[in-house]
Amino acid sequence: MVILKQREELRLMRQAGRMVAEVLALLEERLRPGVTTGELNAHAETWIRKQGAIPSFLGYPPGARHPFPATICASVNAELVHGIPGTRMLHEGDIITLDVGVLYQGFHGDAARTFAVGAVSAEAASLLAITAAALAAGQAQARCGNRLGDISHAVQTAVEPHGYYLTRQYSGHGIGRQLHEAPQILNVGLPGQGIPLAEGMALCIEPMVLIGTAQTRVLDDDWTVVSANGALTAHFENTLAIVDGEPEILTRL
Repeated sequence: MVILKQREELRLMRQAGRMVAEVLALLEERLRPGVTTGELNAHAETWIRKQGAIPSFLGYPPGARHPFPATICASVNAELVHGIPGTRMLHEGDIITLDVGVLYQGFHGDAARTFAVGAVSAEAASLLAITAAALAAGQAQARCGNRLGDISHAVQTAVEPHGYYLTRQYSGHGIGRQLHEAPQILNVGLPGQGIPLAEGMALCIEPMVLIGTAQTRVLDDDWTVVSANGALTAHFENTLAIVDGEPEILTRL
């Protein structure tokens, strides 16, 4: 678990986070029917490398039998996380989660957004709104004096009363010099439980929300996670640091 104790460490985390936010904004501008997920991936990698940074996801984890083969995760409709970009073309009414990681001078930033492609159904719009609200609720609890379970509980109570489901198989995480560090940040939990939240902690909070079921399965590519019932999914994520006792969102412009 990284604890940002020096001003320079926080500066680098802020820079990595801002790069992630800028990539997401760049990709959002390019979202339209007819664009392929592979084209989005190429734009992201070109931009990241021009900044002197490295895509965090490409080749992750090092030494794995099947490391992730792209710069971004591009997960469409029923794909919850870890979708591999390629020749898939976006259509009017799709929703797509773009997950971006950047490594800059030894520190990582990581964030995801689910975007609408053109006009989407009322069901899709509601799913996106609830997932975004769950992220905001979780972030608000990331302050000194609280515990890890307060984040998890806030996410859970922002989602489940609306009849949506949260995956138990995937979670948020600590972040810093490694892309994934302790602690694991579940999207369900009890308030007042878990480790105390401390000054300098860097965390990724990421609600992953499904319609009709919490169950998922992994496709034959060994990466893409889809809802077990084929229904729509959404995923929002930010990197934050606890600064002066309060959450500072690092992956927001």
